[in-house]
Amino acid sequence: MVYTSKTLSSQVLIWYNKNKRLLPFRDTNDPYKIWLSEVMLQQTKVSTVLPYYEKWIKKFPTIKSLSIAKLDTLLKLWEGLGYYRRCNNFYKSIKIICNHYNGEIPSDKKIFLSLPGVGDYTASAVLSIAFNKPYPVIDGNVRRVVSRILGIKRFTKYNINRINNFLKSIISVKNPGEFNQGMIEIGALLCKPLSPLCNKCPLNSYCYSFKRGSPESYPLKVKSKPKPHYNVVVAIIWKNKKFYIQKRSLNKMLGGLWEFPGGKISNTESAESGLMRIVYKECGTSLIISKKAGLIKHAYSHFTLTLNCFFCKEKNHILKESQNRKWISKKNIKDYSFPKANHKLFQHLELKNWYG
Repeated sequence: MVYTSKTLSSQVLIWYNKNKRLLPFRDTNDPYKIWLSEVMLQQTKVSTVLPYYEKWIKKFPTIKSLSIAKLDTLLKLWEGLGYYRRCNNFYKSIKIICNHYNGEIPSDKKIFLSLPGVGDYTASAVLSIAFNKPYPVIDGNVRRVVSRILGIKRFTKYNINRINNFLKSIISVKNPGEFNQGMIEIGALLCKPLSPLCNKCPLNSYCYSFKRGSPESYPLKVKSKPKPHYNVVVAIIWKNKKFYIQKRSLNKMLGGLWEFPGGKISNTESAESGLMRIVYKECGTSLIISKKAGLIKHAYSHFTLTLNCFFCKEKNHILKESQNRKWISKKNIKDYSFPKANHKLFQHLELKNWYG
């Protein structure tokens, strides 16, 4: 079917205005709130994000209120949402905006892209929705929609350029934000990876894969690699019914969260000897291992782990409190942000004997 950019984009806008999901971050032009929603939605389902978004906005409704908050407070609010580097980078960016741009989010794409954690997708989404800039947004949903329209099977560099150029040619100049959200919604609600609802799609007249009768063949599915598995040991070090925790470095995965000391061991090393080696290297203290506290299995997005936990005591009592090291009791857990695997461990210990 012959089409013009105007007719195709108008179909997207008409469908979107009739069928869009009612989401709290769609009722605002505030770039701060739009940016926050885009950060939270990265690799995360909308249903998961909504309660986190609403709690965050209630506590930090403006850039200024966020800029004076402590990172520990933000990580606790983010706890369970995963990909914590998103939170760290968002906070760093807000600090930069308050210190260098008078608290105003820049509408210049080059400047916006210079902020920590901001890539082309985030910049295009925020600038198109909040500032009406005609930058197309390309996420997994949009890529799938366009690959089916154009008949693209593989995401080669050439085909990615085709998708970019196609979107640039059809994006609505007057309503680029609504166009981008409409394309995302079509991908999320209609043009699904499996069993797409082609008969309800406003773009089926333009769609190569629909005409061929094989939309699920576009694009080709890439086989995912098996996730690596790690054996991890941790020490629950007790002293006067308090246990020791330490904060992860911000430049690590799960940066800024609290955890028990420990780490990965090889398949040839015993859990006990590995634990004593790692804790001495991390904390400079020798352990007396009392007994095994439990075994937890957990899956992250890119790997799985088995967490072997041991109740321990110090031989030499040298672990002191500092900004990144604390002795806490059970009732203090709620005041600190922990990885999901740790929360599984806490639940396990509630069913068992907490104390070593």
